[in-house]
Amino acid sequence: MRILYHHRIRSKDGQYVHLEELVHALEELGHEVILVGPRAVESSRFGSDAGMVALLKRTLPRHAYEFLEFVYAFGAYLRLRKAVRQHRPDCLYERYNLFLPSGVWIKRRFGLPLLLEVNSPLLDERRQYGGLALVKLARWSERFAWREADRVLPVTEVLADRIRKEGVSESNIVVIPNGVDLARFNPTDRDRAKRQFGVQGRLVLGFTGFLREWHRLDRVVEFIADRRRDLSCHLMIVGEGPARSALEKLARERCVQDRLTFTGVVDRHRVADYVAAFDIALQPAVVSYASPLKLFEYMAMGCAIVAPASPNIQEILTDQENALLFTPGDTQAFADAVEKVCQNSQLRKSIGQRAMDTIVTRGFTWENNARRVAELFSQLLHREVPALETPESMEGATTSHRFDL
Repeated sequence: MRILYHHRIRSKDGQYVHLEELVHALEELGHEVILVGPRAVESSRFGSDAGMVALLKRTLPRHAYEFLEFVYAFGAYLRLRKAVRQHRPDCLYERYNLFLPSGVWIKRRFGLPLLLEVNSPLLDERRQYGGLALVKLARWSERFAWREADRVLPVTEVLADRIRKEGVSESNIVVIPNGVDLARFNPTDRDRAKRQFGVQGRLVLGFTGFLREWHRLDRVVEFIADRRRDLSCHLMIVGEGPARSALEKLARERCVQDRLTFTGVVDRHRVADYVAAFDIALQPAVVSYASPLKLFEYMAMGCAIVAPASPNIQEILTDQENALLFTPGDTQAFADAVEKVCQNSQLRKSIGQRAMDTIVTRGFTWENNARRVAELFSQLLHREVPALETPESMEGATTSHRFDL
């Protein structure tokens, strides 16, 4: 199939990884993908922010910035229309964003089947954390996109419940969690990986991702500091973020700075090299509706995982089977779980192996996700659709596969 993929991602971070991995998997299956999205993200380095957009968000009044977001949708519609007429796609895949009804407009104009990927309830998220001025417009845009898409693809059942509350039919909701590329993330020699990063002979606790305060990595620093007699325990943090300085300060105050490694931003294609050194992979806290990318990568690498027993995590992991889960928000329960897995090498080995097995048995791979997307499109394409202005009626084609906004 020829798939038009629309997004409004402006930062090269975890959300861009999702886009890149799914597009790559679709192309590996033989499908053609035409991307339509912001130009800057294509050329920026991994870990970079949204540049000018981030500046506007910081400086403009909230209502003015949100109005510009909605205005952007009209330009996005024109570029999508151009892509449809030039490429004649079979279908449209869109990554949901607030104030972005462009995909539904294109669906209605050209009769293209539309799959809408939803990674978070952005109306709730922005009202809670950043504030929202144009609430009525935001609510309309969210409901409009969710209700008008042919299929809505939330990444967790928790998120699916939120979508159901907005009146989306159960038959139109298909949960597709994040995944992993097994060609890149697979078990390697852990001792060799440790030697590469100078942590040989250590029991390595690891974390990957953007460092925010809510990740509660301070709990891990405190855990290491409380185990003063066990000098083998070492924390490796792969990533960068605003919480780093506070963690470094805490490590100095607790005199364990020599038992922490901060790698800073790591190129996406090297992340697996670092995870290979982890004995224990940590998810100290999680957003309630998220499907953490790191979780699937930890599993594929055979790490012993410690994570909160929140409903979204329990959709993937089972306590004592393929992970050790603790009561969310309970510092002592977290420390007890980490202590248990530190003290028992056989437990680390068994839950790490079962985590790897889970990836395969439950199909938590980008390849499988791409197959499900293609199957959904195939089902939609074989049903009767209204005779609107179809891509086949457009003239001309182009070899370009990127439409930058």
